[in-house]
Amino acid sequence: MSHHHQQDPHANQQGVDVVQLDHHAVYATDRSLSAEFIAAVLGLEVGAPFGPFLPVDLGNGVTLDYYELRDEPVQSQHYAFLVPDAQFDTMIARLQMLDVTYYADPSHSEPGRVNRLFGGRGAYFEDPDGHNMEIMTRPYTRPR
Repeated sequence: MSHHHQQDPHANQQGVDVVQLDHHAVYATDRSLSAEFIAAVLGLEVGAPFGPFLPVDLGNGVTLDYYELRDEPVQSQHYAFLVPDAQFDTMIARLQMLDVTYYADPSHSEPGRVNRLFGGRGAYFEDPDGHNMEIMTRPYTRPR
């Protein structure tokens, strides 16, 4: 997918020195509903439509581009968001206001609880299409 438009945020850049994720297409049955949902939970804004996509800028150079699948079911994916610890409780409160159950574990067997992995806090929840979303305050420690 090639993305070129007049207000390209990368237009003045010469390129990068390392591989970076720029954007990811998130399939949804209703792109507006799904984009507004994750933006509300994370405290972000939904951008202007860009072709068939509705973007949510995560603030670190990565955009989630919501794309409607009209003729096939949406397959559940997992999306993990590293969030500031100071905003975690606010995000949990937003989930509660939206009447969305959050869980301490990815299999959703511990409702209304958060985990304390890697010295931080985390929670899992479903978006309107059943994507397994995760918010966490510390990155996972991966073996080398």
